[in-house]
Amino acid sequence: MPYLRLSATLLTSALIAAGAHAAEQPPLTAEGVDDKTITFGMPAWTSTEAPTTIARQILEEAGYNVETKLLAQPAIFQGMQAEQIDFFMDAWLPYTEEALWNDYQDDLQKVATSYEDVPLGWVVPDYVEEETIDDLAGKADKFDGRVVTIGVGAGIVDISEEVMADEDYDLDGYQHAYTSEAAMMGVIREKVPDEEPFIITGWRPHSMFSQFDLKFLEDTQGHFKYDSVFVLSYEGLEDKYPRAYDIMSQWHISVEALETMMAAYEDDGVPFETSAAEWIDDNRERVDAMLGK
Repeated sequence: MPYLRLSATLLTSALIAAGAHAAEQPPLTAEGVDDKTITFGMPAWTSTEAPTTIARQILEEAGYNVETKLLAQPAIFQGMQAEQIDFFMDAWLPYTEEALWNDYQDDLQKVATSYEDVPLGWVVPDYVEEETIDDLAGKADKFDGRVVTIGVGAGIVDISEEVMADEDYDLDGYQHAYTSEAAMMGVIREKVPDEEPFIITGWRPHSMFSQFDLKFLEDTQGHFKYDSVFVLSYEGLEDKYPRAYDIMSQWHISVEALETMMAAYEDDGVPFETSAAEWIDDNRERVDAMLGK
């Protein structure tokens, strides 16, 4: 998901936490493995945590020490530019995170494509009659006058604000409710049992689509565009960590696999550590090829 341009001070304050998941491994001795730690940047989104956990376990199997730093996404881009963050698994391009990419593209590179052509936009339950954003005109009372979204700074929020301001949509009476992914899911769980209307910002992969009957409203003005999702790093990582680069350059995963992992985590409390290990077992031949076995 995409993000506003922030000053260095704001980026520093955007840090949520750091130093999660540091692997405790003996000194690295595997042939071709650099004797340093690989660091992933990860915002607090389940769509990022699932693939990051898989990638971490694969690199650990290769013999690397790996850590994950939990950061706001603009800080991740800044960290990659400074070569303090080695990989980010969830960059939406060319549209959603265009502003961030434009700011940092001279220093960063696309290492691999995780999956292609995934949607994002305004999401409503299947049981409402509205099919397009145009259909919302004059119906603010029906939807409590709000579009529930995640925090300010995310690219999907930037685009959603463009939609709200588009005079062709006539969205008088609506405003954004800036919350979090967890709070947004709470709205769905609260409203669906009684078939109450609501609007949220949504994207795939996300467990909401495997848990509930939802639909994207057609954006007839073309603000929301399908993106592909990339693994990013900084220029020169292939020289600094050649084997890690080679492994990660072969990465890809299906949207359905990620949504299954996310649903298992949210519905049944299955840790991503467990589902990541299961994904690796289920895809053993491909993982072995990534590792050069």
